[in-house]
Amino acid sequence: MNGEEPGAERPPLRLVRGDATPEEVAALLAVLSAAAGGEDPAPAPRPVSRWASRERAVRRPHTPGHGAWRASGWPR
Repeated sequence: MNGEEPGAERPPLRLVRGDATPEEVAALLAVLSAAAGGEDPAPAPRPVSRWASRERAVRRPHTPGHGAWRASGWPR
């Protein structure tokens, strides 16, 4: 078990040689975490043409006009 306690957390980075300041270690961690990536940005929504839009299928309400009641009885 390498002399470590089972519940002890290991540091994310261990310096093997040299003497780095805390600012240098923080800069190194920032660069490494940025290089590791992360979540991909969401793709931009594709524009929908007016021709393919579902809004075209929705009709506007009919407004009755002069003689509309008579025309409603005509054969279609």
